[in-house]
Order: sequence, then C-alpha cells, then structure tokens
Amino acid sequence: MQSSLYVALSAQVALQKRLDTVAQNVANANTVGYRGTEMKFDSVLSAADAQMTAFVTSKDGVVSLGAGGLIKTGNPLDVALKGQGWLSVQAPAGRMYTRDGRIQLTTSGMLVSMRGHPVLDAGGAPMQVDPNGPTPQIAEDGTVTQNNERVGVLGVFVFGSDAKLSRVEGGFIADKPAIAATDPAKSSMASGYVEESNVNAIKETARLIYVQRAFDEAASTIQSVESGLKSAIQSLGSPTS
Repeated sequence: MQSSLYVALSAQVALQKRLDTVAQNVANANTVGYRGTEMKFDSVLSAADAQMTAFVTSKDGVVSLGAGGLIKTGNPLDVALKGQGWLSVQAPAGRMYTRDGRIQLTTSGMLVSMRGHPVLDAGGAPMQVDPNGPTPQIAEDGTVTQNNERVGVLGVFVFGSDAKLSRVEGGFIADKPAIAATDPAKSSMASGYVEESNVNAIKETARLIYVQRAFDEAASTIQSVESGLKSAIQSLGSPTS
C-alpha cells in the first residue's frame, strides 16, 4: 500500500512540473519570439520486497526549437530570424539570447531590445547608428545601413548540440558560448517582420486540461491510500473482543 502512495506522490510531483510548464506555454502563446518548453517523463524501477515498483520522474524542461510563424509589421527595425540563430543582447547579468526581433532606436543612436538591452553585432559589440540620421535599414543578411552607408551587421548566433539553454526574463542564457553563424540558412532574417511564439495554443490548452485531470486523479489516489492506511492503523489499535 505504501508503494502505491509513493508512486502516486511521484506522479503528482512530475505532473505539477508539467502543469507549470504547460501553463507557462499557454500564457506566452502570443509572446513574440517565444520558445515553448517541453518535458519528458521517465519511470524508475525500484526492487523492494522482491517486487518491482515503477516511480515517475520528470526531466528538466527542453526548449522547443521549432519555428514560429511570421507576422508582417512594416517596421524596418523589426526582424524575424529565418533559421536556428539567435540575436544576442547585453543584459545586466551578461549576454542573453532572444528570438524577439523588435529592435528599438534610442535617442543616442543605440539599437536595443524591447527591454532596453543593447543589441550586439557578431563581435559582441553594441550596435550604434547616427541618432540624427534617417531610419536604419536591415538587410536579409543582417547588414545595417543608414543613408545608404554600411553601419554594421547584426550578430546572429548558434549553439552547439550539447548546449543547455536556461530561460530568464526576456530570453535565454547558455551554459556554453554561442558562436556567430556563418551559414546563411541559419543567419538570414526578414526585415519588417517578427516571429510568432512557436507554441500551439490549442494543443497546449488541451494538454493543460489533460494534465490537470491526471494531477487530480493522482491526488485522488493519494487520498484513497491515506484513507486505507488510516483505517488499517485504527483497526490494529482497536481492542479485540
């Protein structure tokens, strides 16, 4: 009976993590450049009392790398990355990576993200233009021009297959350095567009309902097992006639 309780508890813990993840995905279904999180579950077998008991465990969430759709904005400073590359910005905590290409121009001529973080070029330097000049233009290869003169190139970065991305407010940080993309298939961008979230809102909402039901079933199982244990203890403690 205790094994049943532990199995139900392990399932509930794993499902709670999944519930939190799906809820976050649903909440960001309309967030520009958002990358959803996926979770996987494993069963761990424990040999106890010569019986094999399966416990549920959840792995860390994995960032979904599927592309989102493109939305035309007509804003020349908006860019949507076409490949698997990432823009890099200089956040207070260090370099951060994002797919949100809504670039802003400050009064000092610096190109920044929606959160005000400087957008970096391929060498990791902030992008700067003439604040008194015309609106900069961004080409498909990331080249930034102003008044028909080349100013610089937006940095597009890629990660190795073993890199781990950690979600932070407004983007991601990586446990290993990213490298500047040189393959046009990974570094091209569309100016005047932004990328939608890659979260399928309908699918994730249905998943949210399913996980919530599974969580409730696990909670019901725990309650039933606890009730059985309580009855057994009371029975053992009752005087025999």
